[in-house]
Amino acid sequence: MNNYSIAIHGGAGTLVKGMMTPEKETAYKQALQKALDSGYVILKNGGSAVNAVEVAVKALEDSYLFNAGKGAVFTATETHEMDASIMDGKTLEAGAVSLITGIKNPISLARDVMEKSEHVFLAGEGAMQFAKANDYQLENAEYFYDELRHQQWLGIKGTDGFQLDHTSTKPSSQKDSKFGTVGAVACDKNGNIAAATSTGGMTNKRYGRVGDSPMIGAGNYANNKTCAVSCTGSGEFFIRGVVAYDVSCLMEYKGLSLEEASDEVINNRILKIGGDGGLIAVDAQGNIALPFNTEGMYRGVRTSNGENDVLIYG
Repeated sequence: MNNYSIAIHGGAGTLVKGMMTPEKETAYKQALQKALDSGYVILKNGGSAVNAVEVAVKALEDSYLFNAGKGAVFTATETHEMDASIMDGKTLEAGAVSLITGIKNPISLARDVMEKSEHVFLAGEGAMQFAKANDYQLENAEYFYDELRHQQWLGIKGTDGFQLDHTSTKPSSQKDSKFGTVGAVACDKNGNIAAATSTGGMTNKRYGRVGDSPMIGAGNYANNKTCAVSCTGSGEFFIRGVVAYDVSCLMEYKGLSLEEASDEVINNRILKIGGDGGLIAVDAQGNIALPFNTEGMYRGVRTSNGENDVLIYG
């Protein structure tokens, strides 16, 4: 039997210990542990990596603490636009959605695109039509309302600035100090791997902006031959660096280990073009890598070897 494992993330960025109350830190760790456990139980019971990553990400989407699903940030028009993607490393099948509204669990819609359509990526009104055709119930705006998120938006409403999640510094038109994308990667008992990523985007975003999270190869990727990767960070740079696929390429064509490839991409390649953030990755032997070049990354790991860690800071 193969070693099995799961890793999750809830965003990377400027996470300074002194800026978070003990109560808030406890809440984050409990939410991460709950998501981790929900995915791990599936693996322990012989379930697939795809099932495990979907369930783990759904748990994070259901928490107001993370910028995905329930905790999604406000756009320039005071709405919520969400993106998600999922990929099966065994088959290389993938599904993604972007610019969707009212969907409680975008990751499940992405999986339905993978399994119930002939397509990989659906966006905007077309994605919403697909959701309705598959009997998705739309949540009202109140479900996604969070006072902290609303205050973040009010602080930059009517300006050209945008803000990446949970930042403590003033918003910028470039990048900022906290990114709240969520994701999961897993390796099951059969040695199959999968990755899932979901996000609410950027506060005050305009023009139908899409980040790396729903883009296969940029923010999410899985291939049994190499690795499964979910990214979090300054999306424009992760798109330009094709980060998730870059890790896979270094393993496949250069023979690097999971840890070596992940470290090279996050602590060298992406930094060279000005990008910051992190990623979680797993290979078909159940090995896990969690590199980030920021002060912290909400993350958790649980393996069949007994490892069970939930961490925030560097």
